[in-house]
Amino acid sequence: MNQPVAHAELIATFKRAQADAAHKQGLIKTVAAKGPKAIQTAVDTAAKAAKRRDAYAEKLAALGVVLED
Repeated sequence: MNQPVAHAELIATFKRAQADAAHKQGLIKTVAAKGPKAIQTAVDTAAKAAKRRDAYAEKLAALGVVLED
């Protein structure tokens, strides 16, 4: 796999992880009425998604790819 294709795939994966993290963060508000256990589960899920997003961002930074927010 050549470098530009690898970068493009990693950028696409990062963008999907970024959208997933934003979606799961929004779910916290949705489950707020369902009680503390549901809220905690949503918070844990959102934290995992954010950690995954940050891992991809670190990989991109290591490659020297800068993404605008």
